Amino acid sequence: PQDAEDEDTSPRKSAWGLLVAGGLGASLLALHAVVTPFVMPALRRVCLPFVPATSAQIENVLQMLRGRRGSVVDIGSGDGRVVIAAAKRGFKAVGYELNPWLVWYSRYSAWRDGVHQNTKFYISDLWKVSFSHYTNVIIFGVPQMMPQLEKKLEEELQHNARVIACRFPFPCWIPDRIAGEGIDTVWAYDLKTS
Repeated sequence: PQDAEDEDTSPRKSAWGLLVAGGLGASLLALHAVVTPFVMPALRRVCLPFVPATSAQIENVLQMLRGRRGSVVDIGSGDGRVVIAAAKRGFKAVGYELNPWLVWYSRYSAWRDGVHQNTKFYISDLWKVSFSHYTNVIIFGVPQMMPQLEKKLEEELQHNARVIACRFPFPCWIPDRIAGEGIDTVWAYDLKTS
């Protein structure tokens, strides 16, 4: 009689074990899919982590865009805050970002805020994109990348372009205007004068 009871629960135990193992495996796979895009930038030659823009930084960027025309591009657009703010001010705005989760979130945010018609977000490496057709370029960079990016933008952008650097200035260019202080500082460079 005892053996018969063990045989009855054995299939239930193995099914329950498979269910738990499958659930754990699926959870780990989902965690990997979500975390990897955030961790991978830290493993690149130049680490570009996602740090959301503060509202003061966004206001400083918008101040530097006052009176400007043309398109706006945010290099490393993160969650799309700057692109969406520029679109709300009437710009056609584009964001390039490596992290697909942030790009999808940005697209959703632009739709939610009613500016999806004036925004585009691309999953792309900034070193593989030409910025030659943009007149306003925004970058939240890190010091290690600024010399190389300065050279790339100098080669690609037209003479009427304005480059707005947030958090860290370019090493060789002399800014035309500076707004904010501390981490909220932004530097504007007009290429015709730099």
